Order: sequence, then C-alpha cells, then structure tokens
Amino acid sequence: MNVTTGKRGTGTLVTVGAYVVLFLLGAVQGMIGSFQYSRTAGSVPVAALVSCAAILATCLLGAWAMRSVSGALLPGMAWILTSFVLSMPVSNGSVIITDTTPGKWYLYGGTLTVAVAVVLSFAGMSRIAGTRPR
Repeated sequence: MNVTTGKRGTGTLVTVGAYVVLFLLGAVQGMIGSFQYSRTAGSVPVAALVSCAAILATCLLGAWAMRSVSGALLPGMAWILTSFVLSMPVSNGSVIITDTTPGKWYLYGGTLTVAVAVVLSFAGMSRIAGTRPR
C-alpha cells in the first residue's frame, strides 16, 4: 500500500496506460502516414518527410516522458507494424503504399528514424544513468 495516497498500484496502472497510449499514438501515425505519404511539393515527398519527422519526435518525446527506452520503442514498433502491414498487397491486388519514391522515403525513412530515435534515447538514458550520484 502506498503510504502517501492510500491506494494500491495506481502508479503501475498509470504507467501501463501511458505505454498503451504511446503504442496507439504510433499506430495512428502509421495509419495516417500510410494514406498521406504521397503528397508532394514538386518532386519532394513532403508528407513522407513530415511523417518521418513526426514519428522521430514521438519516439524521442515518449522516451523523455517515460524516462526509459521503452517510451521510444513502443510507438516506433506500432508505427512499423502498422505501416508495413498496410504496405502488403491484399487478395484483390490493391496496395496502399506503392513502390514509388515517396513510398520508399516513407517506409525506409520512417524505419530509419525509428531506429535513430531508439538509439538516441538509449544513449540519452545511459548518459543520465551514468551521471546519477551513487
């Protein structure tokens, strides 16, 4: 029992809820990006780049807010799962994410930014853990 609040396990419940919200946020970003990635300005796939920047920011802010690498990993995993499932062809032959330059920028760029965010959050958490007094 928590002495300050008089309740049991509310901290754990809030933490699990926050991780679920981060996972769902990554899935929603993957879903929106999968349908909007092809918007361009001239030959530059602007929407694909914005989607990559958005998932990078979500992962980094999630790690910062949760003070753990899992805060970056969960939205990143959800984004990758959602985006790659939506990029697979269905039985009637239609594909949501096509094999075009914006599609490649979206899938590969987003995957790379998720990996970068996880590595940066791991490095940041390692640095923070190394500077704490013992």
